[in-house]
Order: sequence, then structure tokens, then C-alpha cells
Amino acid sequence: MIKKKIFGNTLKEQLKASADDRLYRFIMNGDKVRGVILKGTRMVNEMRANHELGILETVVLGRAYLSAALVSADLKGNDRLSVKVECSGPIKGYNVETNAYNEVRGYLKNISIQLDQPLNDFNLSQFFGAGFLTVTKYLEDSKNPFSGTVILKYGNVAQDMAYYFTSSEQIPTSFNLSIQFDHEGNVTGAGGMFLQAMPGADQADIISLEKIVTGFPSMASAFSEGKTPVGLINELFREYSPVFLADTRVEFFCRCNKELMHHYLSILPKKDIDDILANGPFPVEIRCHNCNTKYYFERDEIEQIRGRIIH
Repeated sequence: MIKKKIFGNTLKEQLKASADDRLYRFIMNGDKVRGVILKGTRMVNEMRANHELGILETVVLGRAYLSAALVSADLKGNDRLSVKVECSGPIKGYNVETNAYNEVRGYLKNISIQLDQPLNDFNLSQFFGAGFLTVTKYLEDSKNPFSGTVILKYGNVAQDMAYYFTSSEQIPTSFNLSIQFDHEGNVTGAGGMFLQAMPGADQADIISLEKIVTGFPSMASAFSEGKTPVGLINELFREYSPVFLADTRVEFFCRCNKELMHHYLSILPKKDIDDILANGPFPVEIRCHNCNTKYYFERDEIEQIRGRIIH
């Protein structure tokens, strides 16, 4: 992929900007509750820049990225996971993928959502409408992917993800996702958190913890003010004695490249390649829908592909 450079041009500048984007796993309440917290400000900013999104579209896809990253915390090896929404509203849906390296990519089906009037808040249920949420896990040691689907009950990424785990996987789960903008519409903070009750968890504690997670006004705002994920968890859940297990990077990243696009062109039917050569236009542009990177092929490259096609 080709990222738009919004955090400096040198490798040092890029690494410095990405240092704070991390995902932390923790347990608390005597190992009866597991959780993950994520700071993803750079990820959402890069996603927005590459996909050329407005504020509303950034909120929808950004929340989807954050939610997918959170639930991928336990992936290993070559495991992958996708979160897909198909809906009747103006959003139309989205498809987000992540892997065990916490590389997140994905796209909105409608990147230009029209507004009849200015938004008073980020309650986006009207833009989702009726639809379905599907979570699919592609586990390396499993012959077939595991997939579960639920209706869109709330039209809210966090609430619908919690509903999926509670109803489909029978695990009481709570999500909090937030993205903070400044007065000029720039993303200054983005983060997410989810908690899951383990067997033996006390119902009263589950209710209390859920209220803390869903009631916290904005992690993104806290991150934009300089608070850290570890500090935030220790502040919110001090009485539950949180213990951090591991932390890993998280990044907007797609493994597409020009060689892969060349392969896709090479498996097109001969008549399609002939049509491209006859009608162009050149250079031919191929866009990766997951990261919006554009790859260009000149006429001589298409002719070389045509020459390798077996008649």
C-alpha cells in the first residue's frame, strides 16, 4: 500500500508518530473479567487520509476499525478476522479486516453520505437503518472459517458489537468507542475499550463494570489530553485491581502492492485485456478498495500481460 504522509516524511518522524498507537490486554476482578484498551489516533487519521473521508464517514469507519482491532487481540500466527455490516441506510455498510499483527484495513460502501441537516451529535442510527452485522474468524488451525451474524439492533457500532458477542457467542460484553475532533474537524484522539465477563464473574460486578465502560464520556478526549491507556484503566478500575498482560502495536496497513495488482490483471480473460488495450485510457488505474491505494499500468505493461496469456 501507499500511505499518505500526514505525520512527516522521514522514517524517524513516522515511527515517532506511531509509537503511541497500541493495544493493551488486561484482566481484573480476580481474573473474572478480561479487557482490551486501544489508542488508535494515528490509525484513524491515516485511514481517513487514504480514504479521503469527511467527518461523518470518518466516525463510521473509524469506529469500525477500532472495534475490529479490539476483538482481534487474541489472534495468533496467520489468523484473520473480518467485521462486516450490510444495511439499508445511506451508509450501505462496511467491511473491515484485521490480523494477528493488528494490521487493520477496510472500506465504507458509501464514502459520500449526504446530510439533510447538520448533525447535533454522533448518534448515527438513522444512517444505518435495518441490516446485519457479521463477524468472521479465519483461524490458521481450522479448516473452515467461523462466522456469526446478528441483526443491527441499535445502529451503533459499539452497541451492536456488544450485542453480537452477548447473543452469538454467549459472552457478556461491553464496548466503548470514541473519536475526538477539534473545531477544524481534525481527529485529535481515537480509542476503544471492551470488557468480557469470564465464567464465575459476579452479576453485580458485571453490571457495575458495564456502567463504567458505557458511561465514560470519551476515551478519545482523554487521549487527546495526554492520558495513556494504562493510566486510564488504572484510574477507572482501581477497585478491581487490573493487571496488564501484554501490549502490541496497531496500525492502518494493507498488504496490497503493484505485483499483486499485476497478478489480478494477468488472470483476466483475454477479451478483457484486449478491450483495455483497445480503449484504455492509459495509464490504467487499479484501486485497492481496502486502503484506497492507486496503482498505474502503462500500455507496454498491459501488452506484456497480454503476451503471456495462453491462447
